[in-house]
Order: sequence, then C-alpha cells, then structure tokens
Amino acid sequence: MNYTLQTEKLLNTHSDCICLPLFINNKSDSNKANSQVLCSLGQQIDEACENMLSKAIESYSISSEAGKAFMLSVDGQSFSRILLVGFGEAEKADSEVLKKAIGALNTQIKDTNIKSLCIAFSDIPETLKAENLIRDAITTIAGNHYNFDQFKSKKAPLSPLTEIVFHTTEDQAPSSEAKISLASAQVKGINTAKDLGNLPGNVCTPSYLAEQAQKLADDSKNFSVKILDEAELETLNMGAFLSVSKGSTEPGKLIILEYKGGKKDEAPHMLVGKGITFDSGGISLKPGASMDEMKYDMCGAASVLGTMTAIAELQPKLNIVSIIASAENMPAGNASKPGDIVTSSSGITIEIMNTDAEGRLVLCDALSYAEQYKPASVVDIATLTGACIVALGHCTSAVMGNNDPLVNELLDAGKQASDKAWQLPIWDDYQEQIDSPFADIQNIGGKGAGSITAACFLSRFTKAYPWAHLDIAGTAWVSGGKDKGATGRPVPLLLQYLLNKEAS
Repeated sequence: MNYTLQTEKLLNTHSDCICLPLFINNKSDSNKANSQVLCSLGQQIDEACENMLSKAIESYSISSEAGKAFMLSVDGQSFSRILLVGFGEAEKADSEVLKKAIGALNTQIKDTNIKSLCIAFSDIPETLKAENLIRDAITTIAGNHYNFDQFKSKKAPLSPLTEIVFHTTEDQAPSSEAKISLASAQVKGINTAKDLGNLPGNVCTPSYLAEQAQKLADDSKNFSVKILDEAELETLNMGAFLSVSKGSTEPGKLIILEYKGGKKDEAPHMLVGKGITFDSGGISLKPGASMDEMKYDMCGAASVLGTMTAIAELQPKLNIVSIIASAENMPAGNASKPGDIVTSSSGITIEIMNTDAEGRLVLCDALSYAEQYKPASVVDIATLTGACIVALGHCTSAVMGNNDPLVNELLDAGKQASDKAWQLPIWDDYQEQIDSPFADIQNIGGKGAGSITAACFLSRFTKAYPWAHLDIAGTAWVSGGKDKGATGRPVPLLLQYLLNKEAS
C-alpha cells in the first residue's frame, strides 16, 4: 500500500473516491433541527457538483450519526465516487467516534474496485486531527486487507486498493508525514505479530522464533542478537524454564534481541515476551476442544518481535533489549509433574502445582536474566491467564506492576494508540495465595484472582527494577469462527510506549 499526502485543492484530486466527514448540526433553527452538515471541503465539492451532495443528503435521508457512511457516484470530475462518513456532533467527537468513522469507511470500501482513496478529514475537530486519524485509518484499512493464506492452495485475491491519499493543509503536512511513517511501521509490526501467531506449532517452534530474531538483526541497523540453548540455560541454573522445555523434543530457546539507538551508557528499556509455541498443558492436560488455539500461546513473543520490527523501521534514539522465553509445553515421560519442586535462576524454589501454569515458569527466569542489564524499565507481555478473559473480556489487556508511573505510561500509550488496557491491583493481600508449604512459592494461587496471583508470582523476580506485566490472553487473538486469528495486539501500545520514552 502506498500512502501519500495532498495539500492542493481537493477538486484536483485524481483518486477513485474522496471520503468526506458529515456532522449533525444541533444549533440550527427549529425547522432544521439535527440537520446534516458538510465540512467546508465538502461544501466546496458540493458547489462544484451542482449541489449534488446536499440534494442526496436530503433525498436519501443520509445519516451523519457516528459510524454511518454512504457512497455516491459522481460524473464529470477527476474522482468517480464520494463517501460521506458520519461523525455525529462535532463538539462531542472523540477517539471512539473516530474509530467508528474509520470502521464505517473501511466497511464501505471493502469488496469494491476502488484503487485509490483520498481521505479528506482535515476539517474534523482539532482534538482528533493530530493524534489518531492517520494511524487509525492506515491500521484499520491495512487490517481489513490482511490475509494469512500461506498454507492454502488457492490464495486470496489481491485487493485493488493500492493507494491512500490524506488531504491536509500545508502547515499540517510535516506532522502528517511523521504519522504516516509511524503508522506504516506499526502496520508492519502488527502483521509480523499476526503472521507469527497464525503459523502452526509444527512450523513456529522456539528455533523458528530464534531464526526470525536473527533475520531481523541481520537485516536491520543497530540490532544484535544472542540465542541461548538449553545447555547454556542449564549453566545459568534456569531450572524453572527447563522444567517446561524438558518435556518436548523441540529445544527451548532464550532469545535476546538488542537495539542500540540511544547513548552508549543509557539504561535500556526492556520487553520480555512469553513464547510458548504450543501449550498442551503438560501433565495437567488441557481439554481437547480448541486446543489447536494453543499455538497462540506465543503471542507475547510475537508482539515483542512485531514491536522490534517497527522499531527497526523508525530507528528511535533509545536503547531497547527484548527477551523471548520460548519453549513447548508437552506431556512427555520426562515432563514436570504436579508437586515437583524446581529452583529458578534467582534461587527461589517453586512447587509446580499445575503444569498448565507454565508461562510464569519460563518468564521468571527471563525476568531474572534481565536484571544484569540494569534496565530503566521492564515490561513483560504474556497470554498468561484465562482469568484475565473472565475479568476483562476480549477488548482490554490487563496491566499490573510494581511501579505506578510505569503502569500509567502503558495505560496512556494504550489510549494514544487505540489499544486499550486496564490496571488490576497486585496488593500484598494477594501474595499469600502463592505461598507453598514445601517450597518458597507455588506456581498457582487458587481459584480467586487468577490474573493477579500470576502477576504476584512474577513480582517476586522483579524487585530490582521498575516492572509492569501485560496479560494479553483476551486480546492477542480472536477465537473460533471465520474471523479466527491473531490480532497483533499489543504492538500499537508497546510501540507508542517506547516512542513516548524517546520523547521524554
């Protein structure tokens, strides 16, 4: 997809379709209450088209309600169609209204023969212009055109849409260019995370993830990679990690991907991703229904690689270290059993009460490994608990941590990037749920507050630095049905968070 800017007159546009905003006017006289209002650009187009737009709005009762859209054919112009997109009341427009408007636009152009699209939303309320318009439009439309058909004999037809033009003013052009670069990089990162998540477990193994990290480092400026195999993990006394990986014939890997874009002595910001490339549950075997979706248990790792892919495009002035803890969790004869006790690299002993709570076991050793970097911050990302889905459903990721400013930065980044998250508490009251009568801690905390006690477990290994935990079990993929597949979340949130760090 090609993304460009246009600052000349809208009437000179040579695109198949121009998208214009439509508003509700509640301030008109009593005879025209709640009338539909074109923006100033729309009024110019309307005049050039002999009032075709205003006549159509009245004749067809076109709604300006947020999320509604209507396509019109045009003769005698350099564009052949106009799409009117509802924004509701201008003074009430917010990021949610913008998302609805972009969603309506996306729905209308889907399955058409439109090759080029001009989005002329420069007259929408100032509060919406700079922050999210270009990113939301590019991300939403690109998501609509994403296909994963690597393993299908018959490939999906290519979309005719190849160009999106954003109409803007001269003074908005520099910032708009930057936002196109950001959105393009974000889409590349999201698609990387989606592709990795959608790959089957017999292809996307820990070794495969290591190969992708190596390829990214080889192809990108300022990147280096280090891959630790099980023998090296044994030397590092990572008994918690190895208790998971030992049950599979696929060897586990600890993948360290470093980006050095900041000052040499500047403390890095770190991302740590859970990369369980298939989770059978181990000896605590999962139910067979939907077990195929446990290939998505590496979506934390996928989001880390996706974010680093975007970082490679944008090259921020920041030092970033990513760690991916990758293994398969399988029920072999040598697999861990409930009641086993293992020793983590930190020296903390862990009683394994449930082998299906394996993500925290690989993560705890990875989080201990992170300490050597003396990081400015550490964020781990994991499809960690089904309890998170019970608490927050499928639209919101959970955030917990030992540092409120860091947690708030992630929440703010989620708002900026339209990638929602919500904070859950990890107060000391919950910590006793992971106490063990036989070891220092156990790897589950009982029926209540499952997402919180999982974070409490991780918090025991993160006392040396500011840390936050993102539980993405509900947001990383869509389950079942024709829309089944990885979402690429929380790449937008993580990317925005890191870029905010660069700007601070």
